[in-house]
Amino acid sequence: MYLIVGLGNIGKEYANTRHNVGFMVIDELSKIWKLKVSFAKNNALIGRGSITIDSETYNVILAKPLTYMNLSGRAVKQLMSDFSVPPSHIIVIHDDLDLPLGKIRIRVGGNDAGHKGVRSIKELIEEPIIRVRIGIGRPDDKSDVIDFVLSPFSAEEKPAITQAVKDAAKAVETIVSKGIEIAQREFN
Repeated sequence: MYLIVGLGNIGKEYANTRHNVGFMVIDELSKIWKLKVSFAKNNALIGRGSITIDSETYNVILAKPLTYMNLSGRAVKQLMSDFSVPPSHIIVIHDDLDLPLGKIRIRVGGNDAGHKGVRSIKELIEEPIIRVRIGIGRPDDKSDVIDFVLSPFSAEEKPAITQAVKDAAKAVETIVSKGIEIAQREFN
């Protein structure tokens, strides 16, 4: 069983913002795997089922925390406990200011780099988890970080982020079916 969590903020006003790129990847995986993410459980919207990748079947849970970004760890910890998912099978997808727009990096553990959603998860789950980081770029003025992450992508940025969401979904499929090392070689 894999618990795949996209980080974001609930509400229409946040739907297409940089901080919600994790939710965008969950939506993409939901389409690919035909798993509807609509059941509310443990402070998250989830979709649960079996998927087939290269003739192999895997059990997965797709999740969007309903706790807002800064408290994401609550939902992840509850889902992990309820479904008996080990930390090594938790994949968290989130935005990253330190990566160029559209770049993807997969890693196990690591520091939160100021990302409060990741910090919340790390505080409640002490073992390393798998992270799929998606670059959203960085504002020219560092004092504008909050406004920047809560802003939508520009028309010029949309093609890069659309491709990054598709690539991140493929990266998650690769992690589940082939393992973290192969996914890192293919996508980092």
